[in-house]
Amino acid sequence: MSKLKTITIAGISVVTLLILSILIYTSTRPDTVRYERTAKINSPPEKIFALIHDFHSWGLWSPWEKVDPAMKRTFSGAENGKGAIYEWEGNNDIGKGRMEIVEAVSPSKIVIQLDFLEPFEARNTAEFTLVTKGDTTQITWAMYGPNEFISKIMCIFFDMDEMIGKEFETGLNHLKTITEKK
Repeated sequence: MSKLKTITIAGISVVTLLILSILIYTSTRPDTVRYERTAKINSPPEKIFALIHDFHSWGLWSPWEKVDPAMKRTFSGAENGKGAIYEWEGNNDIGKGRMEIVEAVSPSKIVIQLDFLEPFEARNTAEFTLVTKGDTTQITWAMYGPNEFISKIMCIFFDMDEMIGKEFETGLNHLKTITEKK
């Protein structure tokens, strides 16, 4: 056997072993994911709740609203609260998707069905929980749902909690800035 053929077979074996190792490791990852961040805001929960349960207000605070200035937005269903629908279509950074408020308990909880359609499909739940603690409101923004196989592979190479968490922190800071103004 020639030296080149031996090196080629060894290289293919190493790559195959590496790919198999990644696939086996991926299969051990959790079947669900949850990302969340919490902030304290010196504002009543009603003021914060009003900005979240009305998709028309998301342009003021959502970190994703400024990613693509040419993004197309469509509002339908209820004006706000349960049944309100927000659809978007943008560049490769923002993709295409749909949100619908499926539960709104004023001023403490908003649950949103979040469907990503492009560049990949995913169905998640976003949840905002607001709890009054003295003169402040503790707000938690969470997103959870199934962890599909392709997502599990992505999580091996990218820290999704860091990526998504950073955006949540930005959005919560925007809510804080807006609602703490006198």
